[in-house]
Amino acid sequence: MIYSATRDDLGFAHDPFKAIVAPRPIGWITALNGKGEVNLSPYSFFNAISARPNMVVFSSENKKDAVSFIEETGEFTCSLVSGALVRQMNLTSAPLPRGQSEYAHAGLDMAPSRFVRPPRVAGTPAALECKSVSIQQLRDIDGQEVPRWMVIGQVVGIFIDDAFVKDGRFDTAGANPIARCGYADYAAVTELFSIQRPPGG
Repeated sequence: MIYSATRDDLGFAHDPFKAIVAPRPIGWITALNGKGEVNLSPYSFFNAISARPNMVVFSSENKKDAVSFIEETGEFTCSLVSGALVRQMNLTSAPLPRGQSEYAHAGLDMAPSRFVRPPRVAGTPAALECKSVSIQQLRDIDGQEVPRWMVIGQVVGIFIDDAFVKDGRFDTAGANPIARCGYADYAAVTELFSIQRPPGG
């Protein structure tokens, strides 16, 4: 089958787009506003977009606190969501009143960052400390603004729990990162396989 993705009635009970573009890493973003208030929220529209310099991107459907806070202070952290933290991650997606702590709501502790002011989630296997490069509202193919905001950040510091460093490499499978799929579905990384690229690839 093939269908127009721009029409309102797709012929599905739920739009399959997010189930097709899957699994997606979860950007568990901590941001501070100018008053020092903390926001923690998970974003499944998240990924790495550059290796040198290290850069990441996340996109917010509607202008949520994380985007507004980053506009104010220009910094954020992204904590890796492990299998051990998936319940707490889900709790931080609740639409709490502004000023109510997602950390407290989810029973999480904060750990200090070294290169930016926002903290990371204590107990995460790894976290990225980032400075904002750009924030922009997205537009559709007709040039119309849509209520979606994209944040690009440059990674200025990386925390890794020493327990997940094996033979000089980050133990991805051991860290058990959780990724978002479609609908209410998630995936867990528990094992890896390797493929060597062709020469020059």
